[in-house]
Amino acid sequence: MKSPHHLEGCYTIGDLRHLARNRLPRAIFEFFDGGAEDEITLRANAAAFDRWAWCPHVLRDVSQVDLGSELFGLPLGLPMAIAPTGAGGFGHPDAELGLARAAAKHRIPYSLSSSATTRIETIAEQAGGRLWFQAYVLKDQAHFWRLIDRARVCGYEALIITVDLPVGGKRYRDFHNHFSIPFRMTARNLWDFLKHPAWLLRILKNGMPVMENLREMAKTSRPLAMANEIASTVGKGYDAAFDWDRLKEVRDRWPGRLIVKGVSRGDDAHRLVQVGCDAMVVSNHGGRQLDGARASLMALPEVVQSVAGRVPVWMDGGVRRGGDVGKALALGAQGVLLGRATLYGAIAAGESGANRALDILREELQRTLQLCGAAQLKELNAELLMPSDR
Repeated sequence: MKSPHHLEGCYTIGDLRHLARNRLPRAIFEFFDGGAEDEITLRANAAAFDRWAWCPHVLRDVSQVDLGSELFGLPLGLPMAIAPTGAGGFGHPDAELGLARAAAKHRIPYSLSSSATTRIETIAEQAGGRLWFQAYVLKDQAHFWRLIDRARVCGYEALIITVDLPVGGKRYRDFHNHFSIPFRMTARNLWDFLKHPAWLLRILKNGMPVMENLREMAKTSRPLAMANEIASTVGKGYDAAFDWDRLKEVRDRWPGRLIVKGVSRGDDAHRLVQVGCDAMVVSNHGGRQLDGARASLMALPEVVQSVAGRVPVWMDGGVRRGGDVGKALALGAQGVLLGRATLYGAIAAGESGANRALDILREELQRTLQLCGAAQLKELNAELLMPSDR
């Protein structure tokens, strides 16, 4: 199959991935596309959906399908939210703001990462819609709390605390591609950049992206350009001592909704409910941290059973089709966070690419429901699934 070279030729998330790969230098694309170590978990996340096969009902009226959902008592246009993904500006200058605006258009939440290249305030002022802020737990606790306070002042609905990376994962693709932030200009990278003039011109026009919300971690006496160095060492800046007591402190100090992302065990999920989190996300960080961790979809039923409906359980990891969203819902998730699926569109074509990704997933989810004999999301359940014999 020929790879698409224009957004109009993209009909699947896979097409958007190919478009992003065509438009970006290899080092940049593989930073977003790759996983940790041997990428076992990265592949397992996607493969887990193939382990389940639909067993559809027939002869049901599916002429009208309702994809609406709700979270925290407010309606959602789709059972989806945009997951926090960092460094979007290295792919496209409008990636993060474009994702946020596309999310608002489709009436789903957008999650801004601590390591984004767009300021907390900019997203709040220009995006609209429901906004969540994801805070990495940093050794620099003063800056950690400053980020959270900025999100509170800007009216972010929810705070996401990511708990599955006390230390950063090791991603060998970045090493092989000589990718670092700031860039180490090597002969390989320079040639790679020159082969993608449209991307290079955008970088020259807009300037080298900076992890905007981490600028303050640089000493004020150092040149501003040095703030970019924080990005290359942020993995070393995670607080490996962050524990249940510290999470309880976050719960006590944050007045809005608290979402904990990165759970994969039932016992941890049960304790998170006791701590007072308002929702949780079954996740292994998209296979970018602990390689060999079980796929998010495989961990989902255990977490759902342990939580027993006390708080919403969402999941992320490996979602590439609207049918994947449907399978997650059938196994008990109330929604999915979209990472690479929408990011491919955004880094390829900004807001237009993000909208294209969401349109693709919405149409595929609707068609999945119709072909399964379901007119509403609540009709998706485990009865419609069986282990695949493929």
